[in-house]
Formats: sequence, C-alpha cells, structure tokens
Amino acid sequence: MLERIGSPRDLRELTYEELTELSAEIRDFLVDNVSRTGGHLGPNLGVVELTLGIHRVFHSPHDSIVFDTGHQAYVHKLLTGRKDFSTLRRRGGLSGYPDRQESVHDIVENSHASTALSWAAGIARGHTLRGETARTTVAVIGDGALTGGMAWEALNSLGASRDRVVVVMNDNGRSYAPTIGGLARKLDGIRTDRRYENFLGWGKRTFENRGPLRSLMYQTVQHGKRALKGLLTDDGVFSDLGLKYIGPIDGHDQRQVERALRQAHEFGEPVIVHVLTEKGRGYSPAEQDVADRFHAVGRIHPETGLPIEPSRFGWTSVFADEILAVAEERPDVVALTAAMLAPVGLQPFADAHPDRVIDVGIAEQHAVTSAAGLAYAGLHPVVAVYATFLNRAFDQVLMDVALHRAGVTFMLDRAGITGDDGPSHNGMWDMALLRHVPGLQLAAPRDEQTLRQAFRDAIEVDDAPTVVRYPKGAVGEPLPALRTVGTIDLLAEHGDAPRVVVIGIGSMAATAVAAAGKLAAEGIDTLAATATWVHPVPEGLAELVSGAELVVTVEDGLTDAGIGQEWAAYARLQGVAATWSHHGVPREFLQHASRAQLVDDLGLDPSAIADDAIARLTRD
Repeated sequence: MLERIGSPRDLRELTYEELTELSAEIRDFLVDNVSRTGGHLGPNLGVVELTLGIHRVFHSPHDSIVFDTGHQAYVHKLLTGRKDFSTLRRRGGLSGYPDRQESVHDIVENSHASTALSWAAGIARGHTLRGETARTTVAVIGDGALTGGMAWEALNSLGASRDRVVVVMNDNGRSYAPTIGGLARKLDGIRTDRRYENFLGWGKRTFENRGPLRSLMYQTVQHGKRALKGLLTDDGVFSDLGLKYIGPIDGHDQRQVERALRQAHEFGEPVIVHVLTEKGRGYSPAEQDVADRFHAVGRIHPETGLPIEPSRFGWTSVFADEILAVAEERPDVVALTAAMLAPVGLQPFADAHPDRVIDVGIAEQHAVTSAAGLAYAGLHPVVAVYATFLNRAFDQVLMDVALHRAGVTFMLDRAGITGDDGPSHNGMWDMALLRHVPGLQLAAPRDEQTLRQAFRDAIEVDDAPTVVRYPKGAVGEPLPALRTVGTIDLLAEHGDAPRVVVIGIGSMAATAVAAAGKLAAEGIDTLAATATWVHPVPEGLAELVSGAELVVTVEDGLTDAGIGQEWAAYARLQGVAATWSHHGVPREFLQHASRAQLVDDLGLDPSAIADDAIARLTRD
C-alpha cells in the first residue's frame, strides 16, 4: 500500500480497509527505519490515522498544515512523497522536523513548542485578508504543548476571529513525560469518564451500521456528543473563549477521525477537534514503556527496543547525580523544569524529593519568573533546561531575576553545537545573550569534576543569577590543571616563553589542548588554558597573555559577541598588545548534521585552529 502513495491525493481513492492496511505498513516502516537512524518514534506511531485523516479531508498545500514542534511529522513526510528515511537527521537526508527546503507541504521549521496556533492564526488571517476564504489552516498540537502560555494567547485571539482554523488537539497525555497541570487533569477526566467510554463505544457501533435509520442515528450521536462536550466546557475551558469544540474522538478510528475533521472543515471558523491517541501505538516495547523512552531514540534493536550501543556516562547524568547529593545537604535547594524532567536529569531528584521539583509544563517564561519568586521566599531555585529553550525566557532572566538580584541558578543542558536536531536545537546563543545581563555569572565546565564544582559554586550565590552550561553527550576524559593564573587553569605548556596562548571555553578545552600540541610539534612554544567561570572575565587574564604574540580563543557559541571577544576587549583595556584570533560559530542557522561534521565545517577542529595560528604568525 505504501508504494502506491506518492502524494496526499492518492489517499483519497483508498477504502477504509485499505487505509487499515496502510496504517500497519506505515508503523512497520517507522519502526524499521527509525530504529536504524534514531529519531522521534513514539509520537509518530501515535498519529498515523490522524495524519491520514488530515490529508484525506484537507488539501495540502492549498490548505496549510502546521505541526507544533514537528516531532510528530514523520507520517506527514511519508504521505507527501518523502520515503527515503535511510539518512533521517543526517547531512543530506531528511530533517527530523518539517523543512521548507524539503517540501511545499512543510511550513514551520522551528521545533520549539506551543507556537503552531500563533502561526495558524496569522496564516488564516492572511488568507482572509487576501480574499482566499476557501483555504483552511490546520494546526496539530499535542496536549503537552497546551501547557505553554503562547498557545493560550493564540487561543484567546482565535476566539475573537472568524477565520478558517482547525485546531487538532492530539491528546495522548504526554509530552516527553505525562503532561502536568490543571489542563492535564481536566483532559484526564475526559479520558477516564465512564460517560465518554460508554458513548464512544456505542457511537462507534452506530456509525458502522448501514440502513435507512443511519441519518437519524447520526443526529442522535451528534446530540450525545453535545452533551458530552459539557465534560470539558462546563467550566469554560474552550467555549468561553468563543471556540467551537468537537470531541473527544478516538484517534485510531479512521472513520471517526475523518468525520470529525469534515465537520470541523464545514464550520468555516475556529474549531477545536479533540483527538485521543496512544503514543507508540502498534509497537509493543513503546506501548509497555511507562518511562517514555521511545519519545526520541538512538539506534535500537527493533524487536526489543533496546539500544544497540549503551550510552556512556553523560553530562546530564553528572548533574543529576550532583543535584541529588546537594539536595540531601541543603533543604533550601529546589528545582524547576519545563516538561523535561528526565531529559535534563531531574528525575532522580524528583523521585527522592517530589515536593521540591516543579515541572511547569512547556512554559519557560513561567519557570524563570516563578524561580525568582521562590528565591524571594528564601529558597535557592535551580532551573534546568536545554540551552536553546532559555532563549524563550530571556526577558524574564533580565527583568525578573537579574533586576531583582534573585539567587537563581540556570543549568543549561545541550549547550553549544548539538547537530542532528537541526537549527532550532543548537544551543549556541546563550553566552552571547547572557553576558549582557547585569550581575550574571556564567560557568562553562570542561569535565566531570569542574561541572560538579561549578554547580556547587553557583548555588552559593544568593544575590544574582548564575548559569552553568554543558554540552550534549558523553563526558570526555578529565583535564586537570597543571597550575593556575588567577582563576584561569593552565592545561598544557610547551616551552618557557609561549608565543601562542590557546584558550578553550568549556567543552572546547580539549580542543585547545590538542591544538597547542600541534603547534608545539611545529616548534612553536604554546600553552593551552581555560577557565570554569568565563563571565565576568576571570582574574589573571592579562597576566596570562601579556607575553604572547597571538591569543586564540575557541568556543562552541557565537564568535560575534562571544566570550572570546569579551576577553579580548578586556585585555586591550589592560594594555595587552597581543593579536587575538577567535574561533566559534558564525551568526547563522546551522542545518542538521552530526556534531563532528559541523565542527569540521566551522574550522573548530585542532588541526584547523593550529593551521590558522601558524598562518597568522607567518603573516604578522
């Protein structure tokens, strides 16, 4: 069946029996291919029938289909002609998210959550203003994304409009983990309410009947659905916003899905279709997994779901271990996260001290400002989040934490170049942004021990924000200091009078050591150095570089306005005459590729850095 599908129009000729066969083939395809490459498996297994229904009822790209976060768009890719998943999330292959360069059917590339409804509101209003009133905009949003404030801002706006928008709420009760909060409890009540269960079973049997009474039965069921709607809307969750509501619908019943979508299409104005789905549907290891390990996977054995290569002890694990140890010592330490309890390493802390870990949902702004409130109340909050997602709460860091001199610690996981997840997941903006925040102190540890110490140092600061950033993946070998100059650690010394000083920031410290070794092999006296606390400028910098001809900085953040440039400006003010050379990430979006490939492209490998230094010395 899958071989016959070249575009969405091919779906409209299929019978429901053929669609059932196609759904099974798609699930087999996803398990087989994603197990080879890694990627978001569970979310896509759960939206097979839903995506088929969307493409049968609506006509993409005439009708715009927007996926919130995009990690549930693999089925959409398959149905729009993209069947080569052999290089998924690899250079030259399919992106792990919608990508405008791949297809006219893709619209939103940003994989940050809770944005789809705002996109849809804007697109639909644009169609209205241009007189394109026959075009519908469809936004597919997971229930977890409804914990984000931006989604509710958009719902508020949509409730005041009459534009053609269909909001498909894919309710599987999870984002990375079980969805939390008041809305989650409300939706949970619908899933478990016996009136809904009885109605859904009776309605399904009714619709499967044939005969002259079918029209009457349909009207009867519609009346029952309106009564059931009160389960959700009695307290004004959606109806008081002015939004029509259809549901809840069994998201794995193809007929029900399409019937609801057609009804929504006929409304011609904003409507919510509430669809219940099961994450990981049709794949036993995912269905039986309560820890949601199959939301995103590496390479796995498809039969068992077990990883092919056990992951090494990573940076996240170091933090998870250290905050749990600190929690036993300091009862004032609390933690917050934005719907990523396990991915950022807070699950062990939450298991041991559930009252001291707060998951606010996909709401980074709320997390940061409520952390300021916790600090005011006498606690020391630790906000653990991916580096790329702190961008969403910069104003709160600046105005709610820094302005109020709140002692809040930010632990930025996946900082720097992350690679496979594409431009929106690279955590390369943080240092350039955060160094402009008054009073903020920022650490970039180089190994396990410096991460543990940096965290402990950070939580001792009670009158300013502190930030500790660290990369994705496994922790490298220890890099002990040979000696220190001020608060700067010397990691390697070649010769008594170094002409070149190579400074590596954070995870690039090992690169600095390797580059210094290559320069020494060419007969150039060189030393390699780093500092754990990189902003404000560490003590001893002017002394360290005063006798050098060339100072080289290497960082996995923006070169422009990064840490290297901050240090160079300070050194010049101190009268240091050395030439400076900065290596980092340019001010552009990096397309998906492995971290190693991106490092090579950007000239951040030791050989490229050493060659550039030699060229500069020769030129000077």
